[in-house]
Amino acid sequence: MVQKMILISMDEKGYESLKIENIVASGVIADAIDLENVSDKIKNCELNTKRFPGAVYRIEKPKIASLIFSSGKVVLTGIRNNQDLHDGLGIIMQSLRDAGVDTYDEPQVAVTNIVCSYDMGKYINLNKVVITLNLENIEYEPEQFPGLVYRIEDPKIVALLFSSGKIILTGGKTVEDIKRGLDFLEQRLETIM
Repeated sequence: MVQKMILISMDEKGYESLKIENIVASGVIADAIDLENVSDKIKNCELNTKRFPGAVYRIEKPKIASLIFSSGKVVLTGIRNNQDLHDGLGIIMQSLRDAGVDTYDEPQVAVTNIVCSYDMGKYINLNKVVITLNLENIEYEPEQFPGLVYRIEDPKIVALLFSSGKIILTGGKTVEDIKRGLDFLEQRLETIM
């Protein structure tokens, strides 16, 4: 059903405070979707083409917001784990079928982004990070935003570092990507702190 399954095991040593905040998945679930018809027939499905070209369908359990487009493409957000992705996609597919949409038997949906938070448990001197690390991968303008943006090239992860020791990691397609990015980041920070 879902092309790229995500492993959500954070209990490994060193990752205790790593928490998934949001998962975004996208793909194709039908050849075409009549959004007017769908928004009329499905509860909690809204269509306002003056503001947005797709329908917004919110489900409560699991709590997921989906953007549905006439092309048959879909974007799901607000997902917290693998089971929510599986269950939410199933609910969306069934709701569309019940509304008369000819959906694919196997939707082509994959995780496109995972956002995690992490607490290093110690203060980060962001000015020292800027001075020590490669400036090409760093954006830090404390007058504009209190966090330092660090772009990791492999895996392609963006980390937002805050002086409190809190870190937001985004851009990974798997939890392993996030963990690799976090390991790389901690290794770089160890040389500074």
